[in-house]
Amino acid sequence: MAGQWSAVCSEAATLPPGSAVAFFRDRFDWVRVGDGKAFATGYYEPEIRGSRVRAPGYEVPIYATPASLVRCTRADGTNGRGRVDESGQCVAFFTRAEIEQGALAAETPIAWAADPIDLFFLQIQGSGRLLLPDGGVIRIGYADQNGREYVAIGRLLRDRGILQPGKAGMKEIVAWMRSQPDGGRALMSENPSYVFFRELTGPGPLGAMGVPVTPRTSVAADPLFAPLGAPVYLDVAHDVADGLWVAQDTGGAIKGANRFDTFWGAGSYAEATAGGMSSEGRALILLPKGSAARLSSGAPSYR
Repeated sequence: MAGQWSAVCSEAATLPPGSAVAFFRDRFDWVRVGDGKAFATGYYEPEIRGSRVRAPGYEVPIYATPASLVRCTRADGTNGRGRVDESGQCVAFFTRAEIEQGALAAETPIAWAADPIDLFFLQIQGSGRLLLPDGGVIRIGYADQNGREYVAIGRLLRDRGILQPGKAGMKEIVAWMRSQPDGGRALMSENPSYVFFRELTGPGPLGAMGVPVTPRTSVAADPLFAPLGAPVYLDVAHDVADGLWVAQDTGGAIKGANRFDTFWGAGSYAEATAGGMSSEGRALILLPKGSAARLSSGAPSYR
């Protein structure tokens, strides 16, 4: 990967003066990965209606990681998430469609959601808050995933010409799904990925570093290109996302150089901002002083 990194310290020199800016300007190498062309989306902490127990109006199970989900070696020699079937063979774990059709009916859900579409998008975000009938709140966060490929349903709708580019944000996707006779279930089933949750305590959802992520500060990135903990500078078409972020999270769909997912917190503003965030621009990674020269030299760990 050495050839993909290049120092662009002159970028930092153009920033306005100030103590905080000077700290990042003077103590870090500002590097570009590849061509530096970034694509940024947004995520947030959804608030959806839920219940600790199954009750009328709360019929959609929210599962913890099932005991049957294990890491095992399949017949083709690949290793990953799966399950051991009746013959003792390691096979792929159940798809979203299979789970929604009752494949995990023997499991006891940790809670119940009121709306399947709301839960679907909470799974995409990876964490959220359940607003209980009595006014209480349960915070849940990512525990594991079924090992199946993530398929972006917004892209499916664009590819099929159902939604047009630039008009395929979360708001438009949800509206289309709710307009369907089956409530969008067929479309959701085309994403075989399924997320399992655990109840969280303390402030904020946890990122990949095991610490709470912070609105307008934490960004999910691919750690192969943006090391966890590294500051990231974004300059994208949605100006609200411009500035410094910290790579504190990862995501199943956040793969490759210059791919970022910005975190916006909870509430209506966070939902609207994250849901509308699909923006191209440029990205710079801030690494400790001297790192750029080592990366450019072709150090084995980066090639």
